[in-house]
Amino acid sequence: MSRTSPLRALVVKNFTAFGENRLRFSPGLNVIVGENGLGKTHLLKLPYAAMALSAALGKKQPPSPPSKTLLQPAMAQKLVDVFRTEGLGRLARRKQGRSRCEARVEFTERRCNLGFSFATQSRSEVVVEEAPSEWLGKAPVFLPTRELLTIYPGFVSLYDGRHLEFEETWRDTCVLLGAPALRGPNERETARALAPLEDELGGKIVMDQGRFYLRAPDVGNIEMPLVAEGHRKLAMLARLIATGSLLDKGCLFWDEPESNLNPKLIREISRVLLHVCKNGVQVIAATHSLFLLRELDMLLKKEEFKDIERRYSALGKGADGVAVAQGERVEEIEPLTALDEELGQSDRFLEESA
Repeated sequence: MSRTSPLRALVVKNFTAFGENRLRFSPGLNVIVGENGLGKTHLLKLPYAAMALSAALGKKQPPSPPSKTLLQPAMAQKLVDVFRTEGLGRLARRKQGRSRCEARVEFTERRCNLGFSFATQSRSEVVVEEAPSEWLGKAPVFLPTRELLTIYPGFVSLYDGRHLEFEETWRDTCVLLGAPALRGPNERETARALAPLEDELGGKIVMDQGRFYLRAPDVGNIEMPLVAEGHRKLAMLARLIATGSLLDKGCLFWDEPESNLNPKLIREISRVLLHVCKNGVQVIAATHSLFLLRELDMLLKKEEFKDIERRYSALGKGADGVAVAQGERVEEIEPLTALDEELGQSDRFLEESA
């Protein structure tokens, strides 16, 4: 039996820039904040790789029960493909002498927990210390900093048939984008979830002969390259909701949602993220944008979104690698160096204006 379970915690030791850390996650909104180079994206990719692998193995036919023998080579390959590194050892923290990277991905359903480790000199060898007794029932979604709808045509078949230097998250997400839209009893729920997105886009996202279009009233199909990049990001969310990937009990990892967006669209993305949470999806986003963080914080105080559980994680340089501070309110997390720079610029601007 496959289960769908929210991510509860991530425990790492000697992982890239991190010493020893434990991150807890809420079943609703999770925001990881920090300046560039501290490993925000790494904290998205590591649990994503474990969750995506569990969901994929659970869907194989005929199904195989979880086992360390099955998981060890598969986990090693998934990590290499997601991080696109030359060997697993590159993900172990660099320090004098040899070290061992350890990771444990915990879920609310503990039967889905997965723990593994590998050494600095390892190229493709993972040791699974804790195997789940049940697979995850739903694949997570990973959205990179750029949109994928314009590269979708033919990308999956090209990726599967050639060696491309793209992270496998792109390939995984394109597979989900290409899934058929939900029909039948779920259509009403899908339509309700899509309404705010389609209002902002000014139309529906459709797929025709392997290409995506924005179908706008009185205009017809508009090719994706002609749609503004910010709206293409919204269009990805719309498509993933339409296919059921971002409906009840899903999980969305999003790396810098604000990337290449103007403030107006960042406001829309913020509202859409919270609507996704209200649809029963766990959201884990990484950002260094004070604007996005503030927008989410303001929206969460409104009646519409105040019941959404949330957790903030701030990354900063510590005595033993990158340190993580967590809290349920923005005011509780320190340090926010990257955000302090934005605040400092605002102060300087006001001083100059005065």
